[in-house]
Amino acid sequence: MLLTSGTASAAPAEPAEAQRYVALGDSYASLGSLTKVYVDPATGCMRSKDNYPARVAEGMKPGTFVDATCAGAVTDGVLSPQLDAVTPETDLVTLTVGGNDIGFADIALRCGLLSVTNPLGTPCQDHYTEGGTDRLAKAIEDTAPKVDRVLAAIADRAPEAKVVVTGYLRILPPDNGCWPLMPISRGDVTYVNSVQDKLNGMIADRARAAGASFVDPSTTGGHDVCQAPSKRWVDGLLPLSNGTPIHPTAAGQAHVAELVRGAAG
Repeated sequence: MLLTSGTASAAPAEPAEAQRYVALGDSYASLGSLTKVYVDPATGCMRSKDNYPARVAEGMKPGTFVDATCAGAVTDGVLSPQLDAVTPETDLVTLTVGGNDIGFADIALRCGLLSVTNPLGTPCQDHYTEGGTDRLAKAIEDTAPKVDRVLAAIADRAPEAKVVVTGYLRILPPDNGCWPLMPISRGDVTYVNSVQDKLNGMIADRARAAGASFVDPSTTGGHDVCQAPSKRWVDGLLPLSNGTPIHPTAAGQAHVAELVRGAAG
């Protein structure tokens, strides 16, 4: 061994690799390529073998990897049964949740149906703000304490774990949209974007309040449902990128995985 003077700085240590990584969340965590979807026989949950948790595990190589994500999950579904996978030995947890609590699927269906008779107007915004109250903003507000409960339960079960919470990938372009490829009325695009921004903002606030890390995959533009199939990070209502409707593509999941690995390292 070569000894150097005390003024020499030691080489930085490599980040410690997770020994037990548990992924929790809904379909924006569980689904990627349609051709790589499988159903967990124990839970009935749909997942893709190239979702972001699988990609994170592939890159970080934890001793144990448990993908407990489940398409359609709400916060209560994360609390039970997904949370059962989190043990005191768990040192990395990822979480993607909240979209189903505000009714992501119902919003897409409702706004799509309303757009048929008014493709240039704001029928979706008019519907959800009828009477002067924005019901989607209220739903996001009501979901905040549910996210708090999930994060508190994770900390209770694995107090030493690094927790990385993700937001949702950007679905629509900044304006105009691409009706009828994605049936959201042109005038509603900015409103739907504002709903997603509020949801991601709420999740970010709750994550930071709980001492968790937050990554926002929606901030990079040019990969929404209106882009060419090869550029999409989210597929449209009519999937063209081997994805499921209005869900992350394989490329989108790869992007989220990169952000998560950066936050977890």
